[in-house]
Amino acid sequence: MNSNTENAYPAFHTVTEAARILRVAPSTLYRAIRAGDFPAIRLRTRYVVPAAALDALLAAVAETGGVVDPAQIVATRRTAREIREQSGGASW
Repeated sequence: MNSNTENAYPAFHTVTEAARILRVAPSTLYRAIRAGDFPAIRLRTRYVVPAAALDALLAAVAETGGVVDPAQIVATRRTAREIREQSGGASW
């Protein structure tokens, strides 16, 4: 493999890696993902967490200086997607 790609920032994290970054137990993060309260992608039987989702959470915390609830972010996005779908917009 090229050393440039080995040292590149990953596009996705395993749930264990994301939990370590967030300083929570992997089981806590799995529960949040399965409840739809934390952004993740399911690939067959595995979940991966987009690095961009973690970056967005960190940026939101830095911007607001307060507590950020990923469940609220997910709910807001879900509502916006449902509105787009009902109004004939694309789901992507």
